[in-house]
Amino acid sequence: MINIAIIGASGYTGAQMCQLIAEHPSLNLTGLYVSENSLDKGKRIDELYPHLSHCVSESLTALTQQAFEDIYANNDAVALATSHEVSHDIAAQLLNAGLSVFDLSGAFRFKEGKYINQYYGFEHQFPDLLQQAEYGLAEWNASAIKSSKLIAVPGCYPTASLLALKPLQSNNFLDERQWPVINAASGVTGAGRKATMTNSFCEVSLTPYGVLGHRHQPEIATQLGAQVIFTPHLGNFKRGILATITAKLKVGVTERDIAAAFDCYKDATHVRLRGNVWPKIDDVANTPFCDIAWKYDPASGHIVVASAIDNLLKGAAGQGLQCIEIHFGLGA
Repeated sequence: MINIAIIGASGYTGAQMCQLIAEHPSLNLTGLYVSENSLDKGKRIDELYPHLSHCVSESLTALTQQAFEDIYANNDAVALATSHEVSHDIAAQLLNAGLSVFDLSGAFRFKEGKYINQYYGFEHQFPDLLQQAEYGLAEWNASAIKSSKLIAVPGCYPTASLLALKPLQSNNFLDERQWPVINAASGVTGAGRKATMTNSFCEVSLTPYGVLGHRHQPEIATQLGAQVIFTPHLGNFKRGILATITAKLKVGVTERDIAAAFDCYKDATHVRLRGNVWPKIDDVANTPFCDIAWKYDPASGHIVVASAIDNLLKGAAGQGLQCIEIHFGLGA
């Protein structure tokens, strides 16, 4: 059994990770931790999330120095469902204790700290860890995930976008003169559990945000190796992401070429090619899958690719679990 603790267990992603690890036959959930000033410390996780009562009922422990000592002594790995700044601050000490770290924040998703400074608003202090960290896009980076002790689990929007575009880019099909345009809508759980007027379900109406400046744009572009125009939207539904992507392909690319490119997912357990059926959020909500469909206009050279995921599963905790399985050789 692989022993794993979760830090930041009280949020939506942390709670989802609790369930996945608790239900996994090869993983042992050893502890659930929250910050010392969290209002949730001392509460049982199934008090906050009653649907977890069938699998996990541990109390949320404050992250004191003694808690860190317990984590070091009793675990093989830690999942960080924390803020970007907290992950940044504690990852080094966890790694120094010999643990594998699966970080679901954005703190280690770039090789260059300038992106953290610009898009996350704090100065990155661990350039060596940025170089050590590997990007946890499970279907594309399995070898690196297996070998690295620090895995930066991708953002939810980048997961949906990259899974749709990487088959085209890896085959050199994208016309670099025209940037792919990504329009993606997410449910309100993507904004986190802390309530504000901007993410209150009763206040949300489908709207774009972070236009031409969202932090996931450079993440997508960096991992794709091509610039994109990315516009996220917030919708009044709980969970899920639907990305609709328009791209221009190079002259000479055929439908057969495109089909062969997406055939890279033929053995992928978490990607489903839907053929002529356009994916929708209801098909993927509460599942670990990414559903993809595409249509190509050979006359204009444009392709439209649609990609749907659950933002808390394939877009966060579910992909984190894939990374854990790959890293420890559990058959993912």
